[in-house]
Amino acid sequence: MYQTDYPHAFPKDFLWGGATAANQIEGAFATDGKGLTTAEIVKKAADRQQISMGNVTKDSLREALAEQTVGDYPKRRGIDFYHQYPADIKLFAQMGFKALRISIAWTRIFPNGDEKRPNKAGLKFYDNLIAEMKKYNIEPVVTLSHYEMPLGLTLKYNGWASREVVSDFTRFTQTVFERYKDKVKYWITFNEINTGAWGFHETGALEDGLTEQEKLQQRYQALHHQFIASALATTQLHEMEPEDKMGCMLARMQTYPATTDPADVLATQQANDRNLFCTDVQVRGEYPNYMNRFFAEHKIKMEPGDQAVLREGKVDYLSFSYYMSTVTAAGENEDLGNFSHGLKNKYLEETPWGWQIDPVGLRISLNELWDRYQVPLFIVENGIGMLEAPDSDGKIHDDYRIDYLRAHIEQMQEAIADGVKLLGYLMWGPIDLISFSTSEMSKRYGFIYVDQDDEGKGSLKRTPKDSFYWYQKVIATNGKDLA
Repeated sequence: MYQTDYPHAFPKDFLWGGATAANQIEGAFATDGKGLTTAEIVKKAADRQQISMGNVTKDSLREALAEQTVGDYPKRRGIDFYHQYPADIKLFAQMGFKALRISIAWTRIFPNGDEKRPNKAGLKFYDNLIAEMKKYNIEPVVTLSHYEMPLGLTLKYNGWASREVVSDFTRFTQTVFERYKDKVKYWITFNEINTGAWGFHETGALEDGLTEQEKLQQRYQALHHQFIASALATTQLHEMEPEDKMGCMLARMQTYPATTDPADVLATQQANDRNLFCTDVQVRGEYPNYMNRFFAEHKIKMEPGDQAVLREGKVDYLSFSYYMSTVTAAGENEDLGNFSHGLKNKYLEETPWGWQIDPVGLRISLNELWDRYQVPLFIVENGIGMLEAPDSDGKIHDDYRIDYLRAHIEQMQEAIADGVKLLGYLMWGPIDLISFSTSEMSKRYGFIYVDQDDEGKGSLKRTPKDSFYWYQKVIATNGKDLA
């Protein structure tokens, strides 16, 4: 039985920290031989409520390829973490971070995605970054694919829509496992893999000219290829370093029925299943029966031996992001926020981006995931993006962020008391960075303010916010002091 020191205590080895992604912080998009990724051909969304990465077409891709500078592509500049990481890691260490989630940019190692030999300069950068984290006893949590398919593989194969990409990915994972297996204990294959059902940003597969049925078929075919790649990578890691842990990663979309009408309850169950089938595959090693039916009806192809590959490559833990909850009603579906679908919940407040704030939903998710899978859970993204700027005193007083994080951490305590095994909490994102969903800088999540605007103007100076010192205290007391 999983027990803590007292009913609401965090485990002594709890991994407090933060989470980032290479394409949102590193910048240096063409430095030291790096190739372009699908993240670096995306402009800032014209509307704050849109998904910028959902607007990629063949025409916009050609336009992006013609632009050789940063231009209108914010993820190409990031926040210059590529050059400033020593100072940033030092700030994280001052907060007391036990762990930091990073991603390894595939195109720093294999610029086009299909090379036979890795780019030494790219490996050297991650050598140095991981060494800097280790210097401060910060545990690296490494995501292998965080929304950045090598653009070369989109052009060559149409991304994960083609099974050909699997062998390129396993060459990449073999390379980084051999390089960092002794330095990294916690790995994650694909970031928020369930969002592959929503299109290009996860799969790297263009959808120009496809009917809605063809889009659906392509997305789920791409997801299947990613499941195979994830299982193969997990088996690689376990054979190479049995003590290392591989996790899957889910964008947790907790949803509630709009009414007690059985039709709404059924629609809600089906909405949850459309997300959780991904973790069924990666944690349990097999498709649930309702997805076998779905695959048969939509002609999603499996090869002989695929089911054995999935059974062999089961992950060790389940990591997930949690930002909001939604409401589901039968026959109704509307956009909510940047990348979620559902209806508004009248009982909840929301952020300027329409994300509904629901700390209790985190406890519900933790209990549901624990009951369903009985494997360790890991919250690897949770935070609030807000518009903010220094006050007249030059400081950022972000009480709203403290309130948001405190409420969610309190619900984590309740879930632990309920019996959930929780490995850690990595807040998104500990330093202001480029938004994934809208490619804005003005959507700020960090404990640390970065002086840069949506057009890339500013000094890039780092300034701790009030929440910096609050989280420092939380970590120092292992969650006992949330005041």
